[in-house]
Amino acid sequence: MIEKIEVLNHSCVKFKFEKIIYVDPFKLKAEYKDADIILITHEHFDHYSEEDIEKVKKETTKIVITQDLKQRVKSYGFKEENIIVVKPNETYEVEKIKIETLPAYNVGKKFHPKENGWVGYIIENEGKKYYIAGDTDITEENQKIKCDIALVPVGGTYTMDYKEAATLVNIIKPQIAIPIHYGSIVGTAEDAENFLKLLSDEIKGIILMK
Repeated sequence: MIEKIEVLNHSCVKFKFEKIIYVDPFKLKAEYKDADIILITHEHFDHYSEEDIEKVKKETTKIVITQDLKQRVKSYGFKEENIIVVKPNETYEVEKIKIETLPAYNVGKKFHPKENGWVGYIIENEGKKYYIAGDTDITEENQKIKCDIALVPVGGTYTMDYKEAATLVNIIKPQIAIPIHYGSIVGTAEDAENFLKLLSDEIKGIILMK
């Protein structure tokens, strides 16, 4: 499972399935131009970056967004048939890939209000579920998630810190947990290391960001 995942920077994750999927491309160091699907969790500049979308998209790329981004994506140049607008707590099929959405929001912080309808994603591939949390705290919804691999923010300030992220992962008990959302805007490599130390013994923690 792990060999199909790259954490390129911050919260940008690349999945190398039968379809190539990018989540929240940001500050990419290379041109890829191979995206079959781009998933955007929300509109903040470190998650929706047109400069970085340009580095991964091709003519047929499908982009999955929340409603508040639709006009920006159309103005940027995506054709209507390649835009998929999603809302939380729904299941979609994009390029024959099953994608679930769930709410991603702050509890007791103002940066990501629940009413904005921003999302995290669960991608299903070959019977395995990959959870990409988006910018979130521990919530009623994400404590109920069933997944095999969880990619969770650990940087704090705008999201969970590493202690909270470890608490969530220990509740949902994936096989593998991968820290993201650190090392660029907020959070450090030490946060990622500390996150791993707090995981239950049955959960394998892996750092993929280089």
